[in-house]
Amino acid sequence: MTMKFSNLFCAVALMAGPILSCYGSPDIPGKDDWPSWRGPNRNGHAAPSQELPASLDPAKHTLWDVGIPGRGHGSPIVVGEHIYLVTADEDKQTQSLLAYDRDTGNPAWTTVIHSGNFPERINRKATHANNSPAHDGEKLYVTFVNDGAACATALNLKGEKVWTTRLTDYTVHQGYGASPMVYRSLLLVCADNKKAGAIFGLNRRTGEVVWKVDRPQIPNYTPPIVQKIDGRDQLVISGCEKVISLDPMTGKLLWQAKGSTQETVTSPVTDGKRVFISGGWPKNHVHAVEGNGSGKVVWRNISRVYVPSMLVTKGHLYAVMDGGAAMCWDCQTGQRKWKGILGGTFSSSPVLVGSDIHVINENGEYFKFNADPEKFKITHKAQIGEQVFATPVFCGGRIYARVAVFEGDQRREKLLCLGNRPKN
Repeated sequence: MTMKFSNLFCAVALMAGPILSCYGSPDIPGKDDWPSWRGPNRNGHAAPSQELPASLDPAKHTLWDVGIPGRGHGSPIVVGEHIYLVTADEDKQTQSLLAYDRDTGNPAWTTVIHSGNFPERINRKATHANNSPAHDGEKLYVTFVNDGAACATALNLKGEKVWTTRLTDYTVHQGYGASPMVYRSLLLVCADNKKAGAIFGLNRRTGEVVWKVDRPQIPNYTPPIVQKIDGRDQLVISGCEKVISLDPMTGKLLWQAKGSTQETVTSPVTDGKRVFISGGWPKNHVHAVEGNGSGKVVWRNISRVYVPSMLVTKGHLYAVMDGGAAMCWDCQTGQRKWKGILGGTFSSSPVLVGSDIHVINENGEYFKFNADPEKFKITHKAQIGEQVFATPVFCGGRIYARVAVFEGDQRREKLLCLGNRPKN
């Protein structure tokens, strides 16, 4: 691993960081917003006090639904009066960012980011729009692979493009799904691939590269996630046969540990002391690594948690395996507390709301179960759409779900808003 670093840009970023981060940063989101992948704290935790339907029923609780043109697996983000998501139209060869009115679902605007030059081949489950945008209060950020390169684009809140940066050559293996992340004055982007993989810190006002860390020529899909671990902010990346921790402002290597498989999709999570990662090719594993710089692997198992990201709450690690089982482990020891059967295949990630975990499988079967290490208990099931790959968003007492339905042999995507109806 090598690092390329601009002293000038970094100095500016370090000085500007505290000022810029005070304006609309996801570090201080509105309590009813969901400004980035995995939510306000990027850990899959939603506001615990929001009032959701106790027994969700789309027939009773659908407040609105709206068609989504094209196809995508990217989860929406929700900030202020709008919902934002990415999509790709394979017939028109466009990759776009869409905005919808939060209250009504009415389309607000559409901006085409790239036209033409799609990769020739992707995984049959993948699309050309697999990730979430990021929002910093004044701009939106999206990342796509197009014309053989990973690219990042910033837009203002009217949908007008501000800058686009071509980051690195990119050879698609399965697809591209690493959502960008706003951190202080930077936009963090991962672009692991088998041609010219790298991790970037960009000046989010200009798109200029502040720092770059070169990566092995191995396909990998995990996004950048910064969390406070062992008392300091760390950018932890798994995959490419190791776990690394970087200083998110400079790209400096803090520590690394062996043990990760080559390809990981999930976002790392933490209990503040340990980092929990998982992978699924060529080896399956879930393991815990000390976050204090020692790189010590605390515990490890061979469970297959390849695509859905995990959750940590109250000293326990919860996971939904790709194959349909739910798991609970003790964070400190790795002891399995229980294994429960949900059923189906999962690509979307679970979301924690209070003491409940919510998740939807690829067939649109929704499950709610208790985040209780003592026993596994499903408390509710429902059918939401006919096909789901995107993780739903829970904020402001509403659930925003990107689903697909089939009309004959035609697959059509919709954005659903679910919640309790206002009382008259």
